[in-house]
Amino acid sequence: MLHTRGLNSLLPMLRTSKALNRPGSGDVLEVTASDPGPVKDMASFCEQTGHRLLSSGEVDNTFVFMIERR
Repeated sequence: MLHTRGLNSLLPMLRTSKALNRPGSGDVLEVTASDPGPVKDMASFCEQTGHRLLSSGEVDNTFVFMIERR
C-alpha cells in the first residue's frame, strides 16, 4: 500500500512511479491520495508505462487506485 495523502501536485504520481519500478510483476499496488490530481492522470500513466489500472474510486474523501504491475 502506498499512502500519498497530503501530497499535492505531481508528488503522488512520482511516488507511484517509484513504487511500481520495484520488482514484482503481477503484484497489485493500492495507492491512496487526498489530492484530486491523480484522478485524471493515473489512467494515462498506467497506459503509457504498461501497468494496468484495475480500479479507481473515492472513499471518505480519499482517492483509491488499484494498479497491477507489468
